[in-house]
Amino acid sequence: MQKETSQTDYASLANQIKEWGRGLGFQAVGISDVSLDVAEARLQQWLACGYYGEMDYMAKHGTKRSRPTELVPGTLRVISVRMDYYPPNAKDSWEIIHNSNRAFISRYALGRDYHKVLRQRLEKFAEKIRSEAGNFNFRVFTDSAPVMEVELAQKAQLGWRGKHTLLLSREHGSWFFLGEMYIDLPLPTDKSNPLGEQNHCGTCRRCIDVCPTQAILAPYLLDARRCISYLTIELKGSIPLELRPLLGNRIYGCDDCQLICPWNRFAHKSVETDFLVRHRLDDVALTELFAWEEVQFRERLSGSAIYRIGHEQWLRNIAVALGNAHGGAKVVEALKARAQDASQLVREHVEWALNEQKGRI
Repeated sequence: MQKETSQTDYASLANQIKEWGRGLGFQAVGISDVSLDVAEARLQQWLACGYYGEMDYMAKHGTKRSRPTELVPGTLRVISVRMDYYPPNAKDSWEIIHNSNRAFISRYALGRDYHKVLRQRLEKFAEKIRSEAGNFNFRVFTDSAPVMEVELAQKAQLGWRGKHTLLLSREHGSWFFLGEMYIDLPLPTDKSNPLGEQNHCGTCRRCIDVCPTQAILAPYLLDARRCISYLTIELKGSIPLELRPLLGNRIYGCDDCQLICPWNRFAHKSVETDFLVRHRLDDVALTELFAWEEVQFRERLSGSAIYRIGHEQWLRNIAVALGNAHGGAKVVEALKARAQDASQLVREHVEWALNEQKGRI
């Protein structure tokens, strides 16, 4: 039975919720309403331009993404949370990126799958609220459903959308995950600025200029079809020929726009043991990873976000990186070992890589 809660009590409850959230390991907690009219118009324009590529799920849910009450009927508020993920024990990113024989993996994917970590923590968070405030309806998300998480986090005062389209915070940079809880409690919202925390990007355009594939077409406008994260994770088929040389040694995701961002000087390292580096993925030779058979891929990457792309796509990505490497005979030997791979997709990218290597031997 739901406890009786007066309107005055909701303000107190909102403060308690933020305290409970921080106690559960979230570095920030904010509350917003469900109005996303302006964001919806921008989303529709972005979809109309086809920038989503093969991510059909971006369009197929219609307005459920921009209208929380359509996704979860009865939703009155959204609790947004932020959790730092940068692993404290990770090798320097630029050092790896500049060594073409090593594999660069986006720093969010070096440890345990964040989907599982955040979802479990959000469930605990919801149960804590329920135990104190009585029964209420909720649903939690972490990059797992049609949710405009950056827009909602911005409205909840957790930061502002940077020119690279990620959320930025003056005190925490951008090395963090976001999660949401849709609820039917009429909590007071964090609305000191209706559009979210004030934008502090100014005239800076470092993220735009550093992008290896020039996927950031203009401030706040990303063509996902050119983004390395899309190409190595979301794209299931062949990587476009003209973009392959631009991937360098990035085999899963890309962090360049975050690495160059001045606000990440203030970012905090994660205190979550789940996000610590596993299997030396922060600093490992491309040839070593390319030698993994499917059983090794499954054993070593089970419980990792990387596992979701599968062994075939993993090999495809590494083949491209080996084509861009300067490792000489050892690289060519590794590529030739998979020249007759059972996967046509892998064979295609291996053939391209071997052709690229011909001029380097």
